[in-house]
Amino acid sequence: MVSRLRKCTLTSLAVLMTAVGLIATGTSNAWAATSATINGSTTYQPIDGFGFSEHFGRAAIMNGSQGLSAQHQQEILDLLLNRTTGAGLSILRLGIDSGIQPTDPGGPNATPRYVWNGVDKGQVWLAKQAKAYGVNRFYADAWTAPGYMKTNGADANGGTLCGLSGATCSSGDWRKAYANFLVQYAKFYAQEGIGVTDIGFTNEPDWTATYDSMRLTPAQAVEFTKVFGPIANAAGYKVTCCDSLGWSQAKSYSNAIEADATARDLVTTHTGHTYTGAITGPLPTQKRTWMSEWSPNGTTWNENWDDGSGYDGFTVATAVHDALTLGNTSGYVYWYGASTGATRGLIQMDGDNYHVSKRLWAIANYSRFIRPGATRVAATTPDTNLKLSAFRNTDGTLTVVALNASTSAQQVSYSLQNTGITTGTATPYLTNGSNNMAQQAAVAVSGSALTATVPARSLVTYTVKR
Repeated sequence: MVSRLRKCTLTSLAVLMTAVGLIATGTSNAWAATSATINGSTTYQPIDGFGFSEHFGRAAIMNGSQGLSAQHQQEILDLLLNRTTGAGLSILRLGIDSGIQPTDPGGPNATPRYVWNGVDKGQVWLAKQAKAYGVNRFYADAWTAPGYMKTNGADANGGTLCGLSGATCSSGDWRKAYANFLVQYAKFYAQEGIGVTDIGFTNEPDWTATYDSMRLTPAQAVEFTKVFGPIANAAGYKVTCCDSLGWSQAKSYSNAIEADATARDLVTTHTGHTYTGAITGPLPTQKRTWMSEWSPNGTTWNENWDDGSGYDGFTVATAVHDALTLGNTSGYVYWYGASTGATRGLIQMDGDNYHVSKRLWAIANYSRFIRPGATRVAATTPDTNLKLSAFRNTDGTLTVVALNASTSAQQVSYSLQNTGITTGTATPYLTNGSNNMAQQAAVAVSGSALTATVPARSLVTYTVKR
């Protein structure tokens, strides 16, 4: 039995190494060796999906407002949303601004004067496109309440919602009016055939921006949750909070929500960004958590995989891995899917041209194969340079993602324990400087084991099937 398994694994190894260019005539190839265990009986967080946003008019640009042709528009949509050729992203984050009620209706108790153009800066069009690809998770998030509802009287530059503790305004208490405003936004999308699933009432409440922004302390976030939550839940929407600027700061908001029994029950998902620090651990809640916005720092457009810049593809792949395995996040929502200029988005739109960054493929190696409803299972290895994660999808497939941070190729012997897969195949998809999720030759699974090699500084996703 042992000799047959060894023969099988060595043969499979040779096939894979030939496919990824590790065996070539006239060259010598050395690689390290390690073991890994995938244990399906040890489970962690459920997966809601991976996503992106096109807020602040980017959706309109994608829809051709700056000359992007229909053909290139379709190609960009495929890159972001197609499950066969692209990233297969499954969450669209919509940005709520004051557009549906731009002027004061006459006070918080006056009849609202809502306005709806069915466009919402291109976001309605994009939501319909995403729905056609199978997306059914639409996260609507507000950067601010309309300025007339705030202490500073403007959408931009912070200010706090009138009526919250410490935020008294002569115009009155706008808390309930703001809650109704948020739900009305989602109802407008329902009219367009888009079912908003999650609503966030704040974005980066711990930072004052020169554009749309609103300040809320953790205590004020709890206070508003208890106003907004019952209204949102009664209308069928999940409440998220609080999209803090940094993961560490997000812990303060989660702690405050968890400390209040009413607010705790009203919040479905805890959210945080990672601009001021990487994820090193989970948020202090038993509820689901999302890394709900991030893109790496950088002042130039970058398409590279591994150049040490800090905003290349390898950096993003590492961030996704850490969010899933250290933060136990159920969702990962990148900032811009496509933007313009010196963007750190996944794609750069440039008139009727576009350019694709390796950042897209870094996320795609996760998002295409780890589907909503999946469950993360244990994946361990003694090699600290090999960043492993594993997921069981609802269709019975097992997804194993291996990110090799070493400058040497790594041979890995995988033991598949309690996965229900004893024989079958593992199909690798390779991303590195030369490959974009390139499908490799299948590796045989025998005796609940397989052996394969991860090239140096590369990301490989294995789809394992019986």
